[in-house]
Amino acid sequence: MGRVMALDVGTKTIGIAISDPLRMFPQPHSTLSREGVKKDVARLVPLVAELEVEHLVVGLPLELDGSEDRSARLARQVGEAIREATGLPLSYIDERFSSVEAERWLIQADMSRNRRKQVIDQGAAMVILRSFLDHGDWTQDSASS
Repeated sequence: MGRVMALDVGTKTIGIAISDPLRMFPQPHSTLSREGVKKDVARLVPLVAELEVEHLVVGLPLELDGSEDRSARLARQVGEAIREATGLPLSYIDERFSSVEAERWLIQADMSRNRRKQVIDQGAAMVILRSFLDHGDWTQDSASS
């Protein structure tokens, strides 16, 4: 099977989560500060190789009506660029409420507000990854979705 890496692409950061090789358990991994698509991808590609990732998942922050705005287009740009750089399969997951769900989990874990700010993007990526692992490859994308 192989590991799946999920990305929560924001305007300032990219949250990263990774699965185990059997694709059963999502884990938060890290948060990258955004530096532009090319530089972000240049930092992500070695991580993909190091972690032996076999599938990529990118969260799409859709609007409530399902349309895509600037944030979703940015997520697609990063997704397409990393797919081109790695040749790996790529799926998009609707992540409209991933940050809200991640925040709720972190509060339940009694994490301080300061610490939550540091890991919220990783938590959102973990929610995206959990959704993919639970529902499978239903939105695999080759050019658009």
